[in-house]
Amino acid sequence: MALRAPTSDAPTRTGPAPLSTAQVEQFHRDGFLVLPGFLPDDLVTRLRPEVDRWVDEGLRARSIACAVDPAATGLPPVLELELPAHGALIAHPPLLELLARLMGPSFVFHHLHSDRQEPDRPGKPWHHDYEQHPQTDRTFTMIHTLHYLDGLTEDTASLVVLPGSHREVAAKDARADRGTDPLPGELVLDRLPVGSTVVLHSALFHARRALPGGRGAHRYFLDSSYCQTGRRWPPVKPYWRYALRRARELRLDGGRWPELFAERHFTEYERPA
Repeated sequence: MALRAPTSDAPTRTGPAPLSTAQVEQFHRDGFLVLPGFLPDDLVTRLRPEVDRWVDEGLRARSIACAVDPAATGLPPVLELELPAHGALIAHPPLLELLARLMGPSFVFHHLHSDRQEPDRPGKPWHHDYEQHPQTDRTFTMIHTLHYLDGLTEDTASLVVLPGSHREVAAKDARADRGTDPLPGELVLDRLPVGSTVVLHSALFHARRALPGGRGAHRYFLDSSYCQTGRRWPPVKPYWRYALRRARELRLDGGRWPELFAERHFTEYERPA
C-alpha cells in the first residue's frame, strides 16, 4: 500500500531553517527531503507572473525547440535564468546553504526548468534524472530541487517518490513500463503549502501522477538542478555554455559560490539518440 506524507487540513508554511543531522541522514537514506513553505512569500509572488510569461509568450516552447534542433533555431530569445526571480531562485541563499550541507561546499548549477502544468496534462511515468552515460555508479551526488509555487493540493497532480531507489544503478527509464501505477513502498506527496520544495537525489525514481479525468488546477512548477563537483557531468542543453556565461555576467552567485557556474565541470553536449 502507498504511504502518504503527513498532512493537515490547513498546511502551514515553515520557511527555511538549517538542516538537522537527522534530515541529512534521511536524505542520504531515503533520497529526498520535503520542505513545506521553503520559499519566501515575496519570491513566490515574483516567480508566478514570470512562469506565466514563460508559458504564455511561447518562451518555454522556443527554449525546447532550441534544445531539440539548435542548428535550425539558434539560441533561445530569453533564458529562464534571465528572468529576475528565476535567477534569484537558482542562487537563493537558503537553498545553496542546504545544498552545501548535502553535497559539500563545491557544486555546480546544472539546469533550470519552469512550467505551468495544465490539469489535463498526462502524468509522467516513473523515472530518475541522474545524468550519467552509461549509468555506472552513484559516487557523486546530483540533486533536483522541485519547487511548487502553489503547493500541492487535492486539485493538482501529485508527486510520487520511491524511497531508497537512488541507491540503485539503473537506467532512467527502468520503471517506465509501469507508467504512473502505484509501486510497493512508494510515498505520495499531495498536500504541501504554498512555496514548498522537495529536494530529490537525482537518481531517485519518481513520477507525476495526474488526477483522473483531466480535472483540477494548474500546477506551477520549477526544477533547479545542481551537481557535486569532482567529476565532469553531461549537460542536457546544447546551449549550456551560453547559459553559464549569462549566469556569470548577471552575477547570480553573489560572489560567494565560485564553482556554481564554472564550465569545467561538464563534458561536451551529446544529442540524445
